[in-house]
Amino acid sequence: MIKVKVDRCGYCGACVGVCPVGAIELAETRLLISEACVDCGLCLAACPVGALQAEGYAETDAVPLRRRYDVVVVGAGPGGSVAAREAARLGLSVLLLEKRQEVGSPVRCAEGIAHELLAPFIEPDPRWISAEVSKAQIEVVGDGTTVARQAEGGKGYVLERRVFDRVLAEEAAQAGAQVMVKTAATGLLLEDGVVRGVVARGPAGTMEIECAVVIGADGVESQVGPWAGLDTTLPLRDVMACAQYLLAGIEIDPARCYYYVGQGVAPGGYAWVFPKGEGKANVGLGVQADLAADSALNYLTRFIESQPNLAQGSPVTLMVGGVPVAAPLPRLVASGLMLVGDAARQVDPLTGGGIANAMLAGRLAAEVAAQAIAAGDTSAEALAPYEECWMASRGRKMARNYRLKERFGPDERTSPDFWRVFTVAIGAI
Repeated sequence: MIKVKVDRCGYCGACVGVCPVGAIELAETRLLISEACVDCGLCLAACPVGALQAEGYAETDAVPLRRRYDVVVVGAGPGGSVAAREAARLGLSVLLLEKRQEVGSPVRCAEGIAHELLAPFIEPDPRWISAEVSKAQIEVVGDGTTVARQAEGGKGYVLERRVFDRVLAEEAAQAGAQVMVKTAATGLLLEDGVVRGVVARGPAGTMEIECAVVIGADGVESQVGPWAGLDTTLPLRDVMACAQYLLAGIEIDPARCYYYVGQGVAPGGYAWVFPKGEGKANVGLGVQADLAADSALNYLTRFIESQPNLAQGSPVTLMVGGVPVAAPLPRLVASGLMLVGDAARQVDPLTGGGIANAMLAGRLAAEVAAQAIAAGDTSAEALAPYEECWMASRGRKMARNYRLKERFGPDERTSPDFWRVFTVAIGAI
């Protein structure tokens, strides 16, 4: 029977169309082959990447990787791509690994960011900006009442993350980094507790890649930190379970972001409506995982049904994910390793925003890595300035916002005091 080499499969479905017995099914990002397979071999010829194999299957060549780099970055989100770009610009040899076959997909983000936080890293470009926003409206919903507060004057964007992330990865490549998609880190090379590289699996097979510093930017599901002995486990109360639709055919102000706070709307969190051009918006919410009596998706469905202007729309994309809204990690580094972005829990605990934080952390990590490599010392002590720089800048604010999150319990988040705190915080999304 034909088997699937999952590390190589591109989920294109070409094999499904040629199978004469209907034995192959494409289930989104999983290719399933049933017992009905008759080993005719037609699918082998149709597969463009050699992902199907029969008895005696021979591996095909893939893009070769060097066996050693100065820096290996795991994860090509904004934090990872900025880290790779900045490290390459500083003259380091860099490998950027992305486990998915397309950088920027799937999107797991509301896609909002303030202009002043974005501009230091990349010039705003209409190619990846869906909407420019200058107004916000916060509605506090509770006990059958709704109170709205409006603000104007800021400047921000709702991004098209699929394009934005890809452009950052392209900039890393143009700076000299080697980018590999559909290549996952499956472990670390350790020597006496010191990180010396990664084990990677992709189209070229499994290989060991040595480096001086690994930068883990592998998201909320990060394993790079735990592999190095860093405890990144999230308490359930510090996880926001999120669901979001891209709705089309709705009527909203295309320059205004909307926020809805209330236990009935999103326990422990909030709902949002971020415009993405005329008649379109990201409509989502996050609920505190230990408080929610239902799934985030069901809360979202009820929220949309309660808003006549949203209920008329049609969902064209569904996005789901988890967001860490935790206290700062006690350590962001180990010998030979640094964590950035969601992997380092560098997300605003009040808003869940993390794009700008990840990019700043990526830049700081690259700068410290270059200094440590030049000095010939990549111990935890030599990499500690990254932690210090982070806490002296954005990290201090994140720690304060976590304290505020803890101060205002879920039942207190409809109070005027929390309104003021939240209004200031969303200005930096």
